[in-house]
Amino acid sequence: MAKNEVVQMSVVVLPKEEILDPQGKAVIGALKSLGFDEVRDCRIGKVVRLKLEAPGKDAAAIRERVSEMASSLLSNPITEDFDVVVEEGNG
Repeated sequence: MAKNEVVQMSVVVLPKEEILDPQGKAVIGALKSLGFDEVRDCRIGKVVRLKLEAPGKDAAAIRERVSEMASSLLSNPITEDFDVVVEEGNG
């Protein structure tokens, strides 16, 4: 990774499968009322997009650092799961 390179990462946070998601249920109902009967599940969450300076760090180290951020602040580990996504165009 080049010096002073900025990478963009996203953290996708969703309620855990065992947690009731009333917003998701409402969206399913609304979609079905509009004729979109093929929808079987919907989970409403959030996306946190981060731009990071990462001089000298490899992709695995950056992903681990963002995972630390997600588990420390960006998600609630009791009720939410998260995935770290490397955005397209990163080196």
